[in-house]
Amino acid sequence: MQTDNRRRLRGREIWRAARSSERLSYATGAALVVSGLVHLGVFAVDGGPWEGPVSWRKPFTFGLSFGLTLIAVAWVTSYLRMGTRTRAVLLTVFAADCVVEVAGITLQAWRRVPSHFNMESPVNTLVSMSLAVGGALLVVILSAFAVISFTRRPEGPTGMPLALRAGFAILLVGLLSGAAMIARGVILTRTGHQAAGYRSTASVKPLHGISLHAILVLPVLARLLTFTTWSAQARYRAVVASAGCYTAAVVGALGWAVLTY
Repeated sequence: MQTDNRRRLRGREIWRAARSSERLSYATGAALVVSGLVHLGVFAVDGGPWEGPVSWRKPFTFGLSFGLTLIAVAWVTSYLRMGTRTRAVLLTVFAADCVVEVAGITLQAWRRVPSHFNMESPVNTLVSMSLAVGGALLVVILSAFAVISFTRRPEGPTGMPLALRAGFAILLVGLLSGAAMIARGVILTRTGHQAAGYRSTASVKPLHGISLHAILVLPVLARLLTFTTWSAQARYRAVVASAGCYTAAVVGALGWAVLTY
């Protein structure tokens, strides 16, 4: 009981010390989600292709994905054992980077030009390279959180430490798959095969999309289980089973990517 009280107290201290960056992340994430949903409405009105490098799908899916990821990361990092100032700085930079990524993709959608691998003009090159640099920064920040989750046992209710570690581990798979897509697309574009660069990412997208959201799904499940009447052992087994199922889905997406690459 005393340990639980100390953990709750520390959670309140982290909230008070970093509440501005945390609330900024929540608000920014919500705005990105709204932006994505707005562009789904634009697609419903304007139409056009759903697939391809120029589509309203991109600002919709990226806005929704980045918004949910930002909200999830702002929440789950409150369970990590790290300095409040360090967490606040990382969250603020992460939030700003998410805005830059979604803004660049949205800008290009309204300009009716591809957002990635587009080097056909100085403006397009600037946007494309900004997205690539921003993606690299995302990898650095999220990898730092992942390392902390494995080197210092996270706090939280039964199953939360496992959910966080599994979520971050699977998230790293999503980041690596994203980096692989960007690297191959840039290489093909630089060697004069821009159309092939756009097509080269199709088989990896399911792996990328599924992996990115483990950090939201698994911790939310662990938190929801605290509202049940299940024993701590039963809740832990449920988290273990869920992490196993999610890992199986990622392995299946990886197999699909390899077979269809």
